[in-house]
Amino acid sequence: MSMRKIGVLTSGGDSPGMNAAVMSVARSAALYGIPLIGVKRGYNGLLRKSSNLKDDLQELTMELVLDIADEPGTYLRTARCLEFKEKKVQEKALKTLKNMQIDGLVVIGGDGSFRGAQALCNLGFPCIGIPGTIDNDLPYTEISLGYDTAVNVCVEAIRKIRACSRSHDRPAVVEVMGRHCGDIALTAAVSTGSEIVVCPEVPWTVEGVALQLRNQLDRGNTRATIVVAEGCWEAMAPFDLYSFLTSHGKPCYPEEPMSAVRFASVMKRMCGMVEARANVIGYVQRGAEPTARDSAFAFEAGNLAVRLLRDGISNQVIGMQKGQVMYMPIEKALKVQKKFNKELFDLVNSL
Repeated sequence: MSMRKIGVLTSGGDSPGMNAAVMSVARSAALYGIPLIGVKRGYNGLLRKSSNLKDDLQELTMELVLDIADEPGTYLRTARCLEFKEKKVQEKALKTLKNMQIDGLVVIGGDGSFRGAQALCNLGFPCIGIPGTIDNDLPYTEISLGYDTAVNVCVEAIRKIRACSRSHDRPAVVEVMGRHCGDIALTAAVSTGSEIVVCPEVPWTVEGVALQLRNQLDRGNTRATIVVAEGCWEAMAPFDLYSFLTSHGKPCYPEEPMSAVRFASVMKRMCGMVEARANVIGYVQRGAEPTARDSAFAFEAGNLAVRLLRDGISNQVIGMQKGQVMYMPIEKALKVQKKFNKELFDLVNSL
């Protein structure tokens, strides 16, 4: 089919490489003579929530996007849009697309963003998805935009933290991002020689980790690093944090949940240490400049997305398998089951 215009949006959590993908989509669209419209703040832009059209939809010229490829964040902004699950909201978005004479849409985001694209495809509107999430929680692809960058940010931070740990002879708890996926934590732990890693994919106990740390201390390792994924607390066995901390003279409220800071405090008291410091790396993982690997993937993915739409192929998501950029149907991709590298996880925790 002939494409009068193509739209592109970034949705969900921002990730390094989103701008590079938008730039590649823009360059490819220009190569094929197809105007490009940027949709702002994810699917919200298609719902025309702003009073000014340009705050929702903007033509993306080469002058605007050529220099954004290596910028962190997302030029188009991003936001979640839970209401997009409703059929009437999807139909409203479809009306906006038709009114703007947009014939195809490139969606850059995670699984929730892909489900939105799938919904539009079910209404007959062509969409292509590009995986943009640091969490690496899309099992059909070996890599998603931002994951490599996030891991590298964590590796750099953990190495610096370990240097301080050596200087002061004190262990450290380092929390990294990843939602319900432990890939960032595991890869960062492996890459830095961290002694303990805790991930949401593997059930664990506070007492068990304390025993691991105690063993490290008994072997003369006074500066061990415990890398914890932010979603690991959901896999933790029940632990009475309030009773433990208050019995050890540490103020605590009954409703307080476990966190990296409180976990470090528990480790300190369980293992009889002078100090154990907590570090939460946080948003610097999402707001960093993309690595070469993320940028290169974004470049190929953006071009492929435009070529697929130009050739009348839709309802697909782009990914990487065996080092090669590929695509598959959205429905099939969302059904792929995540595989966690338990063997590597066990190796980290056994050495």
